[in-house]
Amino acid sequence: MSEDRRFQNWLKGIVYINDQIDTDEAAAKIKGNIYFRGPNVWILAFSILIASVGLNVNSTAVIIGAMLISPLMGPIIGLGLSLGTNDTHLLSTSARNLLVMVVVSLMASSLYFLISPLNLVNPTELLARTRPTIYDVLIALFGGLAGILESCRKEKGTVLSGVAIATALMPPLCTAGYGIAKANIQYFAGAMLLFLINCVFIILATIIMTKYLHFKEAEYMSPSVAKRTRTLMTLAILAVMVPSLWSAVLMIKDNNIERNVRGFVADNKTFGQGYIYDYKITSGKDGKVEIFYAGNKLTDKLMQDLGESAELHGIPAGKLVVRESDLGASDKTTDQLLKGIYAKTEEDMVRKERKIEELQREIADLKGKDINYQRVAREVRYSYPEVTDLAIGKGATVDDSLKVRDVTIVLAHSGKPIAPERIAKIQEWLRLRMEDSTTVVHNIIDNNKKQ
Repeated sequence: MSEDRRFQNWLKGIVYINDQIDTDEAAAKIKGNIYFRGPNVWILAFSILIASVGLNVNSTAVIIGAMLISPLMGPIIGLGLSLGTNDTHLLSTSARNLLVMVVVSLMASSLYFLISPLNLVNPTELLARTRPTIYDVLIALFGGLAGILESCRKEKGTVLSGVAIATALMPPLCTAGYGIAKANIQYFAGAMLLFLINCVFIILATIIMTKYLHFKEAEYMSPSVAKRTRTLMTLAILAVMVPSLWSAVLMIKDNNIERNVRGFVADNKTFGQGYIYDYKITSGKDGKVEIFYAGNKLTDKLMQDLGESAELHGIPAGKLVVRESDLGASDKTTDQLLKGIYAKTEEDMVRKERKIEELQREIADLKGKDINYQRVAREVRYSYPEVTDLAIGKGATVDDSLKVRDVTIVLAHSGKPIAPERIAKIQEWLRLRMEDSTTVVHNIIDNNKKQ
C-alpha cells in the first residue's frame, strides 16, 4: 500500500462519523423537544427570570445558567430538521411553538424590567446584546453544526451545553424585553437582530447536517412549496447577514479609532504648560474626537503641533476638537485639579532624578574600584615566581554566628606547596596593591605542573 493511500485511510479513520451516528433516534428526539407544554413551560419561565436577573445585575455567571436550562433550542432545531427533510407538518408545529416561546419570553422579561427597581448606570451585559456582528453569525453557524451533530451522536456528551452558551438565545430575548419596558428602540432592534441571527444560522446549520447525514425525508412538501421555502430561507439569511456585516465594519472602525485616540492622548498627556485629562469620541459621519485640556492657553503654534501629532496617529486634524480650561480662569475646581497634577508630576520627576543620581554615584564608585587584574597577575608572578596561575574573584565568608562578610578571594596556583609565611606576604602585598583589606589568598597545588 502506498504512503498516500495509507495516509488517506488514517485520515478517514479519524474524521469518519457514520458509524457513530443514529439519525432516526436524533430525529425522534428533536421532534419530542419542540413542544411548548408540560415541563418546558416551567423551564422557560425559570430561564427567563434567571436571564433577566443576570442582565439586570451584570452577572455573567447567572446569564450562563439561564442559557444552559433554556428550552428554546428545541423548536429552532426542529425548524431546521423540517426544512432539511421536507416535513411540512414539523415545519408548522416548530414555527408555532417557537413563536409562542418568543412571545412569552418577551412578555415575561418586559414585565420583570418594568417592576425591577434596579437601573444600572452602565448595563454592560445588556449593551453587549445590542450590536450583533458577522462574528455572531459565525458563532451561530458553527454552534448549530456542533449542536445537530451532538444530537445525532450515539454516545451523548456535553456539546449541547456548550452550544447553548455560545449561541446565547435567551439573553437577546430578555434584552429585547428590556427595550420594550424602557421604550428603547435601539435595545429592542439590536437584541432582536441578534436573536434572529442565532435562529436563522442554527436552522441553516441543521439543514446542512440533515442533508450531509442523509436524514430520512418526509416528502410531505410539494416542489412549489419547497422552492418557496428555500427562497424565503435565502432571503432571511441575507436579511440578517447584511446588517451584521455592516455592524462588524462599524465595530472594527470604532475600535481602530479608539486605539488611535488612546495612543495620541498617551503621547501628549502633558503638552505645553498643561495636561490632557479626558477625551470623548463621537461616532458617525460627522464624528469628532474631543480632548479636554487643562492648563495655560495653547498658542497657535502649539495647536498646530497638536494637530500634526493627531494626524500621525491617524486622526484627521479637522476631526480634532480641543476643549481648553484656562488656569487663569475663576474655576477653582479646575485650578485645584491642575495644581494637584503639577505637584504629582513634579514629585515623580524629583524622585526619578534622585534615583538617577544614586545610580550614577554607584557607577562612579564601581569605576573607581576597577582593577587591572591582568597587570596585578603579572606583578605577582614576577615577584613570586612559584605562583603559576592567579584567580581573583569576589565572594563571601560566613562565621560561626552566621554573619556574612564580603571578601576578595585570590587562588594562587603552584606546582608545590608555598610556605605559609610566603602566602601571608603575597596576601599583604595584594591588599596594598588592590586597596582591599578583605583580600584572602589560598594556595592551590597543581600536581601536574612543575616549577
